[in-house]
Amino acid sequence: MIPRPPISPHALLAGALAMCVGMSAAAFTTTISSSTTKALYLRIGDGTMTGGNYNSGGTPGNNSTINLVSVTVPATALGNATAQAMTGTGSTTSSWDGYAFCNAGQVYIGGFYRYTSSGGTAVLSAQSSSPLTDGAGNSIPFTQISWTSSGNGDTGTEAIPGGTFNGGTQTLANFPVNNWQESCHSFSYANSSVVAAGTFNGRVTYTLVSP
Repeated sequence: MIPRPPISPHALLAGALAMCVGMSAAAFTTTISSSTTKALYLRIGDGTMTGGNYNSGGTPGNNSTINLVSVTVPATALGNATAQAMTGTGSTTSSWDGYAFCNAGQVYIGGFYRYTSSGGTAVLSAQSSSPLTDGAGNSIPFTQISWTSSGNGDTGTEAIPGGTFNGGTQTLANFPVNNWQESCHSFSYANSSVVAAGTFNGRVTYTLVSP
């Protein structure tokens, strides 16, 4: 576990991110207590934690929010292969301890797998098989969207590392039993093809599955 600066006074979970393209640190991981009852918590963007942060007894809850990541590509840059930074929405503070772990425009991704000490490892995956579409028959494959991973105060390899969507289902990270893991993702649109003017929308579904 990387210390934080102080702050002031059978299971499956899924979350999703909406994507929109318009045309015109050692990672923070920490051990949590084991339990004879299997539990998973996955937060993508916004999340729900009642009764305080998790490290002070907070209880995870369901949150149906689908956070948006978007970019508007200027007409003068359309298809010139200059990557365009995308802006994400959602809370930037950690559900673990309330620390300002992410920065504005990044998407928080984190959670835990809790069970007995011999419970194995949960797997986080992302599904992006349906492309972004504009409603007029035009599309952009999710392979045009990538991300980097970081976290305020982190150094070294991130728990949920950077990558590029593969247009299918891909493994993003492993969650060892009784570990909390989190990272902040900054998304980018490759802009390597000329596409029709309009707004293209799509959705990526993230899933955390335990053994």
